[in-house]
Amino acid sequence: MQDIEPFYRWRDLYQSEQDPNSPFYDREYSEFEFSNRVYNYVIHPQWDEFGSPTLYAKIIYADYLKSFAVVELIGEWNDAINNDIMFLKREVAEPLQDAGITKFILIGENVLNFHSSDDSYYEEWFQDVDDENGWIVAINFQEHVLTEFRSNNLDYYLVFGGELDAFNWRKFNPFQLYSEVQRIITHRLG
Repeated sequence: MQDIEPFYRWRDLYQSEQDPNSPFYDREYSEFEFSNRVYNYVIHPQWDEFGSPTLYAKIIYADYLKSFAVVELIGEWNDAINNDIMFLKREVAEPLQDAGITKFILIGENVLNFHSSDDSYYEEWFQDVDDENGWIVAINFQEHVLTEFRSNNLDYYLVFGGELDAFNWRKFNPFQLYSEVQRIITHRLG
């Protein structure tokens, strides 16, 4: 897991540690010191911790004019024990929302497992962004994670499945990704 880096091709466009609106503003990263872990496995030092002992994030792009952010995740998403959705919402999403972000693209190909609890934080996050025609999209989560999302009725709050399951998002720049996700959502609603 230490070799899995957050997506870095957009770093010339955006770096969360240089964004005053980012919850990770002014963070310094080591390329040599591996201190964060998912259980017994160290992870690359570029991932940001936000309170969960098993789930880490990287804001790989935020655009405050178009009101969207792209957040890549790694680890185990465990709401049952760690209440990871609370940490993700309070420590990552809310500071971005306070700066005007209403559309979230969550990239989850490195999320290994999902364990649910209740859906109150999902509902709250959905209501926060829906008031301004926002959305929360989950791209490339593994099938067993999506099965857990579905069985816990999170599809009411998160947009996932279909074209978003095997989505080659890396071929896009952030604006193209946003446009493509917006197109998929509009098509589903239309």
